[in-house]
Amino acid sequence: MRSPLRKLALLAAAALATAALGACGESHTKVTTGTYAGESGASAPYLNVGPLIYQVQLSRELNPTNSEDSGYFEGVPYAEGRLLPGQEWFGVFMQVYNNTEHAHAASQSITISDTEGNVYHPLSVLGTNHYVYRGGLVPAKSVLPAPDTTAAFGPTQGALLLFKIKVISLDNRPLEIKIAEPEGLVASASAELDV
Repeated sequence: MRSPLRKLALLAAAALATAALGACGESHTKVTTGTYAGESGASAPYLNVGPLIYQVQLSRELNPTNSEDSGYFEGVPYAEGRLLPGQEWFGVFMQVYNNTEHAHAASQSITISDTEGNVYHPLSVLGTNHYVYRGGLVPAKSVLPAPDTTAAFGPTQGALLLFKIKVISLDNRPLEIKIAEPEGLVASASAELDV
């Protein structure tokens, strides 16, 4: 009697696993627009911008006094390190894939905006910060952040884009990220961020 029940349980588990894996395929659809929905990029679209593919791993408010977040603020210039009343720190953690046979420059033109038209650019952070997104060349058949780096091993496994945004923008959601190809090229992509 136990054997048929055990087989039934195994078949049910296999069916659930197959359904779960089938649903995962939808999250990896390559698009130029989409909605981020899930931690660690679980349901984030892969955004095609020219020859590179961008994926937001996570986006959230950051707190420099929190021990988990403090490392993300290393190298922020002193003049930029203070928030004005009504401002909030916001981080977007990104991976960039180069599946081609040649190195390509990653975008330096990445912004986020709210539904009221407020547009934000990431801060320039000094080289001492090992989490920050710097763009640059992404080698052939590679990913940014590079494997074996602090950012790749970090909890988000993405390179940080650090923004100062108005607190009111958190009420004017969804926030949207826009990524444009390097200067001189015209491709761009955008996706809603889940905050």
